[in-house]
Amino acid sequence: MNIFKSLPFRLLLSIFLGIILGLFLPRSVMVVIVTAKYILGQLISFCVPLIIIGFIAPSITRLGNSATRMLSVAVTIAYVSSVLAACMSMIAGYIIIPHMAIITETEGLKELPEVAFQLDIPQIMPVMSALVFSVLVGIAAVWTKAETVTSILEEFQQIVLKIVEYVVIPVLPFFIASTFCCLSWEGSITKQLPVFLIVIVIVLIGHLIWITVLYSTASIYSGRSGLEVIKNYGPAYLTAVGTMSSAATLGVALRCAHKSKNLRPDMVDFGIPLFANIHLCGSVLTEVFFVMTVSKVLYGQLPPLHTMILFVILLGVFAIGAPGVPGGTVMASLGLITGILGFDANGTALMLAIFALQDSFGTACNVIGDGALTLILTGYAQKHGIEEQ
Repeated sequence: MNIFKSLPFRLLLSIFLGIILGLFLPRSVMVVIVTAKYILGQLISFCVPLIIIGFIAPSITRLGNSATRMLSVAVTIAYVSSVLAACMSMIAGYIIIPHMAIITETEGLKELPEVAFQLDIPQIMPVMSALVFSVLVGIAAVWTKAETVTSILEEFQQIVLKIVEYVVIPVLPFFIASTFCCLSWEGSITKQLPVFLIVIVIVLIGHLIWITVLYSTASIYSGRSGLEVIKNYGPAYLTAVGTMSSAATLGVALRCAHKSKNLRPDMVDFGIPLFANIHLCGSVLTEVFFVMTVSKVLYGQLPPLHTMILFVILLGVFAIGAPGVPGGTVMASLGLITGILGFDANGTALMLAIFALQDSFGTACNVIGDGALTLILTGYAQKHGIEEQ
């Protein structure tokens, strides 16, 4: 993998260039930067409902058409793992973030120039409408066994993935560079950059804690050693860090899981590919802590508890529907970030930037966690007398 072509490197470079340019550019040039930032933000916002429909609806039909008892158990434990990881992160956020040296005052900051012209690109539907539409269409397609609609949704997902790959991802570095250029020009980013570095370290510690919780729980439930499972996961962890993709790591993860004597081979073949797409505990844990930090930095306060609880519950659903590609979780949940938390373009840009910079470690946490859930499936199959296939 060429590190210079990787998304984290490009985003890191765009942040660096944006900050440097923001320190020196005159106001006349900043008018162009602010306008470009506005247009790119409009384009990304337009894609959000498409991403929601393209990710969520096909995932529901895919799961529904093959609904079995083991599938129900797998989806349930994946959702519970993601939501509980998010809850742990939320509690830590309310405890830790208020004590961090976050400067929210705007005194002494320069006022950004107005955009030269507004090119508005309205969304095809509101974010929450897209979510409800996706859920209802997906469930109804399963109920009616609508093969044509299911096929259309599968093709639409491929179209949306290409939009993300060829439109959203390529413009992200420019959008983020313009955002950090604006933040640097007005004088706020130099005060807050150390905070985000500390936050990334806190999140990595959170990953370690959650993996410990998962494997301890799996060991107690299954009566088998989780350490014997996780000791085989070294290659998968390194691959996940390098690729930032659960899907790209799938082959290595399967090989590592099959080396474990405590995992049933049939549960590995069933669970690992499934969890690679629906179990994103590390990414969810990261996103929750990051949105709370960004809210404090940009808006001067943490989101209300009831808002965060709603965000966490829905984020667990979105994590199941998110693709196992770099940034899949935060891309799928952009609607929640803007619709429920009320983030503007600056908040969205900051989230995308800091999430992408640690995405490799979040993905590695997801992959390692899949082994623990597969151990739970092994224990469930053994306890309920399900014969090995």
